Amino acid sequence: MTSMDRTSLTRLPHLASSDRAELDRLLDDAVVGHFAFAVDERPVVMPTAIARDGDRILAHGSTGSGWMRVLSSGVPASLAVTAFEGLVVARSAFESSMLYRSAVLFGGCEPVKSRPHKERALDVLTEAFLPGRVVEIRRPTTRELAATLVLSFPIVEWSLKISTGWPDDTEDDVTGPAWAGLVPMSTTVDGAHAAPDLAAGIPVPASVRALAGRRSPP
Repeated sequence: MTSMDRTSLTRLPHLASSDRAELDRLLDDAVVGHFAFAVDERPVVMPTAIARDGDRILAHGSTGSGWMRVLSSGVPASLAVTAFEGLVVARSAFESSMLYRSAVLFGGCEPVKSRPHKERALDVLTEAFLPGRVVEIRRPTTRELAATLVLSFPIVEWSLKISTGWPDDTEDDVTGPAWAGLVPMSTTVDGAHAAPDLAAGIPVPASVRALAGRRSPP
């Protein structure tokens, strides 16, 4: 299979986008990606937290994780990222669908090894989920860094699909009695709940307060 075969859409090709800015927006909105690869000729799919850092995707996990070690060896892999953003409610079940953005990236991971680069990558991951948090907490210890495997997945080969349209009903269904339209969906941050063992007098930090009530990507 050629690179073009892997990135060309055969189903609903009009939804394809080659806009790198749109890809970056999806990757910046995403919180979870699914890595697919093979172990002993058996397919494996693993979900994990991700963050974009320029022209690469960062992921991390324990050095004791078997699948992380396999990915760190540079085996061929793909990464799928999806944002579900609502329903397209057509006048028939057949024409009903979803509002979404999805991408599949192809390549391989490499480990981030040096301490300065690993610390920076972990800061990027932390800030992707909770902006402003890095300055509120201590730096990782040598032991913690040694127990953490950080992976870098270059953004080189990819396909992007975006569905934003209205229902595409047949003329007969359009004249029928069924309702049709769009139902946008989003997630919101629902307050902050202190840990039961939190010492008295410690206020909710600015990074967490900034999230309260903010709309978050799906």
